[in-house]
Amino acid sequence: MPDDRFVSRHERRVVFVCDVIKKNSALGDEAAHALAVRVIHELDHIPEPTR
Repeated sequence: MPDDRFVSRHERRVVFVCDVIKKNSALGDEAAHALAVRVIHELDHIPEPTR
């Protein structure tokens, strides 16, 4: 049975960044997820003209 659970765009971004972090570091799941959340938060708060 397919998983019909709604996944927000934010959560998809966090999972993507978390996977990249885990593949390129020795961080565990929890630390990589926490860092991914922080990275996404910081990227979202860069002023538009700077991006």
